[in-house]
Order: sequence, then structure tokens, then C-alpha cells
Amino acid sequence: MDRTRSLLDLGIDTAPSSSPLSYPGLVPAESGLLVDDLYLRLIPGRSVPLGRWEVMDADFLPLDTVLAGLGRPPISERRPVVCVGSNAAPAQMYAKLTRRSIRPVLPMVRAEVQGIRPGVSAHVSRPGYLPATPVADPDVTSALVVVWLDEAQLAAVEETEPNYRRLVLPAEAFPVRLPSGLPLTDPGCYASRHGCLVAATGVPRALKDQEALIEELLADVPGLRRLCGITPQEWLARTAAENVREAVRVRFRDAGVVLDQGGLCP
Repeated sequence: MDRTRSLLDLGIDTAPSSSPLSYPGLVPAESGLLVDDLYLRLIPGRSVPLGRWEVMDADFLPLDTVLAGLGRPPISERRPVVCVGSNAAPAQMYAKLTRRSIRPVLPMVRAEVQGIRPGVSAHVSRPGYLPATPVADPDVTSALVVVWLDEAQLAAVEETEPNYRRLVLPAEAFPVRLPSGLPLTDPGCYASRHGCLVAATGVPRALKDQEALIEELLADVPGLRRLCGITPQEWLARTAAENVREAVRVRFRDAGVVLDQGGLCP
């Protein structure tokens, strides 16, 4: 395997869990296989199933062959999950899995997902960033990442998502197409239990740079500056306290800027 493909060498080793204003993290432009701290490029074949894609930085062997050589489950034994937030960032997934003593061997595939876009959950995460949640929008096709989790990885990721429920994205409403041209049937996707944030117009807010997002909310939501200060840096310092994060969640509700999310925010 090509050791020059480390997350550090590629400049994508910063995880939002330790650098909150970097949320949702750095996502490579190409599909890849995360192997420990390496990100190996995947080459999609036209109409070729994912397990037979070649791993460019592992002697062009088929993906399932590389997984077998690492003693890890093949694609057929993994669950695909569409990521709208930091789970699409290799450094974040590396941090989540290694902290739970799970080896990060994980296919991460760029895909086109019709009908959803990244919105903003109506809560503050423990590190202090405002995390993503999927928003339904029939006029949008988003470039997102699908991760293929084995059972142990899925259980570990579920532990990190107490504010989310894992939903199925039905193909008839939210078609997912892989770079091979093949469709992906009914993948999972994490949606916030707290709903999504909306602008003054009532339209769900779009996920954006965290500093800009925090500054907008401090200006737009009454009472938020009293709780969290006037800068993103003050926001991070104050929301380190659980009671402040909970107070922000309640303030969002009281200000009427939350749209409930039984399925996806419409």
C-alpha cells in the first residue's frame, strides 16, 4: 500500500471533533478506501459492482480482495450510509473508530444523491459545532459520500450519533447513483432527532462554513448572544458546558426557528 497516501500527507488529517470550526471536515474529491491512517484511491468501473472496483494504491487489486487481505468483511456484508456531515471526512471516521478500538478499514464513495441536501440540526454538538442533518429538496442533486460500514463499525458509529436516528432513503424518492453508473438501493442516512434550523423565510438553512453559520445565528436568533457571546470563539468556549448547549437548543425552539424532522425536513 502506498504510504504517501496518509491523511497527514494529503492534508486531510484534521477532525472536526478536535477542531470544531473545521466542521464538516475535509472530504477528498475521489472515492477511496480508508485503511488506518491511509486513504487509498478507488477506481470505479463502468457498471461494475463496488466490490470489484480496483484499489489504485494497492496494486490495482479488486476492493473485495484488498478487504479480504486485511481480514475485513466484503462489500456484501456492509451497510451503506449516505453522509451529509462529518462522517464523510476520513479524519473524523478515523477518530470515531479508533477511539472505540475499531480498526478503520472503510470504503468511502462519492455519489450523486437526488432530493436531499445538507441542512443544519437544531442542536449544538459536544465539540461545539452545529452539525448537519439531511433536508428534502426535490430540485437538488447533491454530491455526497456513502460509507460502507461493517457490523462493528456501524455499532461504533451509532454510539457517536445519540442525537440522530438512522433512516432508510427509499430509491423512489431519493435516488443514489454511484460513479460506476449503478444505482444504490435504500441506503441509510442519519437524520436529527431535534429537527432542522430554518431562516426567517421558513426555508431550512443550508450547511455552510461554521464561523459564518455561528455568526449568522448570533445575529438572527434573539437571546443567543447573551448565552454564547458575540464571536465563534466565545461560542465554542461557552458551549463546552452541557447546560449551555441545552439552553441553546431550547432557545432555538422558543425563537421558532426549528422545523421538526419526523423523516426528513421538507
